[in-house]
Amino acid sequence: MLSIIVPVYNDPDGIATTVDSLRSQPPDHEHKIYVVDNNSTDQTPEITRSYADDRIVLCHETEIQSSYAARNTGIRNTDSEILAFVDADMTVPEDWLESALQTFQTQEADYMGCNVELTLPDDPTLAARYDHHTGFPVQQYIEHQQFAPTCCLFVRREVFEDVGLFDHRLTSGGDKEFGTRVYEAGYDMHFAEDVTMYHPVRDSLQALIRKDRRVGRGLCQLQRYHPERFGTPGIPPRPSGVKRPDPELETRDRLAFGALSRFFTGVRGIGYYHEYLTGERRDDLGDSVPTLEK
Repeated sequence: MLSIIVPVYNDPDGIATTVDSLRSQPPDHEHKIYVVDNNSTDQTPEITRSYADDRIVLCHETEIQSSYAARNTGIRNTDSEILAFVDADMTVPEDWLESALQTFQTQEADYMGCNVELTLPDDPTLAARYDHHTGFPVQQYIEHQQFAPTCCLFVRREVFEDVGLFDHRLTSGGDKEFGTRVYEAGYDMHFAEDVTMYHPVRDSLQALIRKDRRVGRGLCQLQRYHPERFGTPGIPPRPSGVKRPDPELETRDRLAFGALSRFFTGVRGIGYYHEYLTGERRDDLGDSVPTLEK
């Protein structure tokens, strides 16, 4: 039995797109889709209720505003041996689940990240082209930083039972924090190069700024809650999202993307120091990573 966990917050179009895509998976492999609403305030709950059936389970995380808390709620609501995580607004091909399970089982993986391709609109903005170019280097993340993004992740339940759940105190970086725990515990990590999922680009500077400010905040929170692994707050670590423009790009794009890369590095720095100066440790959410009972 496999469970696919999809957290969502205020994204009715995105969750509809993703659930429609996941419903296209053939029922050859027994699985259920767990949609976890993180206390949405728009039409998202109404949309998710319209999908409820014997293959789609609706859950709610209303106490903690955190995508990681929502994922933890999904994990706790299923007893499946294998757990897959997909973000709202993503799509998958019809053979995605079959290919992913075949790779997961053949490689005897405990933790697996899938390939993610970013999709461009018909008339992409500069921001969209930049986001598409920097992309999701999942293989590099796994090989060099020992984590995969939670939008494309497969994990055995026994791993969560051993090392704990996602750290729900983090605004961003929970995928990295969890991945390092898995790696340090000695579990097998694998990149599924031939298992592809699709994620739309962020097509505005405002969207990219919001993302990078959140990443910056998460970098500071990683140090606040896990200084033994990520360092003492005050000096930001190099974020995993920094990527340099390809030297083979046209000169115009290379210069523009280089300028944007430097700009967004500064945005991460602003997010980091804003969290450092104004944020505080959330002891009301517990003083450690939540556990999963065996």
